[in-house]
Amino acid sequence: MFGLKADWSLDIKQRYFSLGDYTAGEARWCPGCGDHGVLTVVQRICRDEQLLPEKTVAVSGIGCSSRLPHYMGTYGFHGLHGRALPVACGIKSRRPDLDVWVATGDGDCYSIGTGHWIHAVRYNMDMTVLVFDNSVYGLTKKQTSPTTPIGFQSNTHPQGAPLEPLNPLTVTLGISNVSFVAQTIDWNPVHLYETIKAAHNHKGFSLVNILQRCPVYSDNVFKHLQEDPSQLLLLTHEKGIHLEKSLLRLFPNQQEHDPLNMSEAYDIADQNVPVGLLYHNPDVPCYEDISSQGKDMGIDDKLVALNAAYDQFAI
Repeated sequence: MFGLKADWSLDIKQRYFSLGDYTAGEARWCPGCGDHGVLTVVQRICRDEQLLPEKTVAVSGIGCSSRLPHYMGTYGFHGLHGRALPVACGIKSRRPDLDVWVATGDGDCYSIGTGHWIHAVRYNMDMTVLVFDNSVYGLTKKQTSPTTPIGFQSNTHPQGAPLEPLNPLTVTLGISNVSFVAQTIDWNPVHLYETIKAAHNHKGFSLVNILQRCPVYSDNVFKHLQEDPSQLLLLTHEKGIHLEKSLLRLFPNQQEHDPLNMSEAYDIADQNVPVGLLYHNPDVPCYEDISSQGKDMGIDDKLVALNAAYDQFAI
C-alpha cells in the first residue's frame, strides 16, 4: 500500500533434509537380507552430509542389489546387467557436479561387468561404488557367481562349485590408477557406515566390497565369520577406518596397516578376510577432469569446433 514502509528482501531459509527426503517406496528385499542395512547407511550418509537430492544420482545394473535406486529419493538409473559402471561414468563425464552412487553385485560387477569394472577403476572417476557380495546370483535363484566358494552347491553346480573363487580385492588392487579399495560387512552397521562414509569422502573411484548376507540362497556362506569374528582381520590405522574403542573389542584379530602401502594391502587381501581400508591414494587423477572439458561451450563454439574437425578430412 502506498505510503507504508515495505521490505522486499527475501529471507531464503537454509534447506535441511531428513532421512525421509532420501527414501522412496518400501524396500522389497527378503526379510534378513543385508541389502536393507546398506540402504539405510547410504540414506544416513546422504542425510548427515546434507547432499542435495536433486544433485544425487544412484545407478545400478541388474540383481537384488540393483533395486537400490528405486528406494532412494534422488535421481536414479536402473541399467542393464553388468552395465552400471559405464552408465555412471557417462553421467560423471557430462555432469561432474553430480554425486554419483553405484549399487552392483558380485555377479553384476565381477562377471558380466568385468571389463567395465577394470576400466572404471582405471578411469578413477569420482563415484562411490558399493558391491553387494553375497557369493551367489540371488535374483535369478542361486547360480554360481565369480565369488562363490569352492564346493558350494548351486543350481548351476549341484555337485559344488569346482573353481576357486575370484578375489575382487586383489584384482582391483592390480588395476592401474586404483585409488580406493575397502571391504566391510553388513552385520556391523557402525563399520559399514564408517567405511562407506570414507569412500564417499574420497575424490575418485571408491570401491567398497560388502560381504552381504543372503538369507535365502547363501545363508551359510558368511555364518562362520559371524560365529567366529577372529577369522576376520580388522585393519586399523590413523588414515584408515575409525571405530570407537568399545567396538574394537568385537574384532579379536587386528593389524595396523597403512593404506598407502600397496604391496602390504595385496598380501593382506590375498591371505586373509580383511575388514577396513586396504588402499587409499588421493593423488590419482580423475578422468572426468579431462572428459568434461568443453562441456560449457555454447552451440556456436561447438559448431566451429566440429567444422574444424571435419575440415581435417577435406580433400
